[in-house]
Amino acid sequence: MPLLQGAKNPLQYLTQNDWALIIDKAKRLSFKKAEKLVSQGKQTRTLYVLGAGKVSIAVSGTRIAQIGPGEICGEMAFLEDSVASATATAEGEVEAYALEWSILQDLFELFPHLASRFYRSVAVNLSRRLREQIVAKQSGKG
Repeated sequence: MPLLQGAKNPLQYLTQNDWALIIDKAKRLSFKKAEKLVSQGKQTRTLYVLGAGKVSIAVSGTRIAQIGPGEICGEMAFLEDSVASATATAEGEVEAYALEWSILQDLFELFPHLASRFYRSVAVNLSRRLREQIVAKQSGKG
């Protein structure tokens, strides 16, 4: 995925072919500073992979994280088929790939191994985020 070369890769178990299938179905979008990609309590039915820029993640108005190129947002709502647990707001110009849930689900039905690698990648990514939060709290930074 050329746009994300050198970026973090929360979907680390996906192959180049997996990326090609997903990006072929994604919409490339641009967001301006202060535009919301995801709004807490709302269901957009879209998952985003950031291509460029930084996004602030906030829960009930409190910033809890910042994500950048190669990282994803909207994945918790996707996994739970629920509303967003946080708000993701562009901190400046942001380029992102928008993946509609229905399109992902169609791809997963056609390519079960893609689904397996995708869900494993998301699970590992969420586990890392949780671990970082725990470490931050234990060291008094959270």
